[in-house]
Amino acid sequence: MNFIHEAKQISEELIYIRREFHENPELDFDLYKTSDRIKNFLRNENIEFYSCAGTGVVATIYGEAGNSNGKTIAIRCDMDALPLHEKNSHCYASKIHGKMHACGHDAHMTMVLGAAKLLNNRRKELKGNVKFIFEPAEETTGGAKIMIEEGALEAPHVDAIIGCHVDESLEVGTIGLKQGVAYAASNPFTITICGKSSHGASPHKGIDPIVIAAQVINSLQLLVSRETSPVSPGVITIGTINGGTAANIIPDKVTITGIIRTMNLEDREYMKKRLKELVTMQVESLRGACEIAIDESYPCLYNDDAMYNIFYDNSVALLGKDKVKILREPTMGVESFAYFSLKVPAMFYQLGCGNLEKGIIYPLHSSKFNIDEECLQIGVAVHCNMAVNYLNKL
Repeated sequence: MNFIHEAKQISEELIYIRREFHENPELDFDLYKTSDRIKNFLRNENIEFYSCAGTGVVATIYGEAGNSNGKTIAIRCDMDALPLHEKNSHCYASKIHGKMHACGHDAHMTMVLGAAKLLNNRRKELKGNVKFIFEPAEETTGGAKIMIEEGALEAPHVDAIIGCHVDESLEVGTIGLKQGVAYAASNPFTITICGKSSHGASPHKGIDPIVIAAQVINSLQLLVSRETSPVSPGVITIGTINGGTAANIIPDKVTITGIIRTMNLEDREYMKKRLKELVTMQVESLRGACEIAIDESYPCLYNDDAMYNIFYDNSVALLGKDKVKILREPTMGVESFAYFSLKVPAMFYQLGCGNLEKGIIYPLHSSKFNIDEECLQIGVAVHCNMAVNYLNKL
């Protein structure tokens, strides 16, 4: 099966779909037009689907060459855009002020729809089933947990799942694979430090929460540099600090927000525990009081060893060894695909979308992010190749 050739045959359709998504970005779970566009495509291709997690969609192709107990592989993509004003001037730039597909989810949806089209044409040859999972709210709280709770991995039961993310640091035509842990876990936190307001000229009559906050921020960095292994990646980022109304007033309260990123469960639990201990002791030692809230956000994304090996072999056969890059380091970014990887054997890869000659070099989440649209047909081919080989050859 030459999926590279088949994907090229629908390349113009893929570009049209991607640009339509790109021009009309929607956020979070408010993906009604996006969801309708996906459903209309599936309906026209006679592919069975249902709504999940509100605006999410789950579609299934039942292979005719297998049996009712055949294996099922899922292909997942995310749907939502970012609250960002696009600064590109191309003809398909976002039409919605303050919203932009700056993380490539428009491309992800397009590739899964393209894979659904090609695999549906080969329905009679499939010795199993293929599910297509369109997940809302990846950029916020993640729709994955809700989709799992609502049965997206059941009826039929999913035996394995794949997904991808476009990557401007990889040249178009290449893919990147990371064995084991590929993305970090995250824990956003909010620290509220309470002091005692006073005149700026009389600091001894108050308890300065801004000074306390400065000590807390500096101390938190010691959790990474002195309390976790230097060969185990970890990050604590302070994103906001808010407090005070005037230069000559010591306020009574300061709020700090930040996020912890770790690469294993042990470090994750340790950092949460120690953050609470360290902040409480630091604040109380300076006569203040504090409230600390730590959220449970995305877990680590783990690529299953067996799935990695299967995916690597299939990708080399499809693209050539020089086009399959082995990624030695994980990213400290997070990805809600991780929830799926906790439930079934999973493989998540990076799809090259960069092109230096075309000036496609701007990073994800930037107002000038773009992709070389040739990557769409590569992603479709890789998705299809893995799905067919998983079902028919294993």
